[in-house]
Amino acid sequence: MDNLKETISQMISISEDEANDFMSMCYRRKFKKKEILSEDYKIIDEVYFIEKGIIRVKIFDLGGTEHTIHFAIENQFIADYRAFLTREKSSYQLEAMEPTDVIVLPKEAIEWGYVHMNEGEKLGRLIAEYYFTYLDRRIEHLYTLTPIQRYDLMNEIFPNIHNRVPQHMIASYLGITPIHLSRIKREAIKT
Repeated sequence: MDNLKETISQMISISEDEANDFMSMCYRRKFKKKEILSEDYKIIDEVYFIEKGIIRVKIFDLGGTEHTIHFAIENQFIADYRAFLTREKSSYQLEAMEPTDVIVLPKEAIEWGYVHMNEGEKLGRLIAEYYFTYLDRRIEHLYTLTPIQRYDLMNEIFPNIHNRVPQHMIASYLGITPIHLSRIKREAIKT
């Protein structure tokens, strides 16, 4: 759990006792490739911190078509945050794209951190702010960047993603067809 502790200590000042008490309420889980970590239409009581692997956030439209909303990689927190915060049923599924190791932060541990850690509320706010700004930029980029610019940005954010995630999921994330993604990749190789 050293990666989680290090990530938290980069965000807030945390004492050794606070860190140990918080970590004692968290636990590790392993997920197989294609295993669902978090179901849609369920109440969400956990946030995940990824130690190893990549997680895809997906949603199904009214016609049943699957769409990739987001990816999360090592040393990132992931959950359906809206559902977690509001206690409403989740709209998303979280799926492991490869064997994935996470640290589970149960809601009780997070609530404990808000009350008992000097900067626990600050940590929660910083994680929420990061996720909000990421998603806000993602929406903005869908409308203001070309598919090639979105492709280049995705490669910066998620290095080596092409070797970790099927191409049709990457195309879905970019808001383009798999055929268009193939053309973009061919052009990228030429330049």
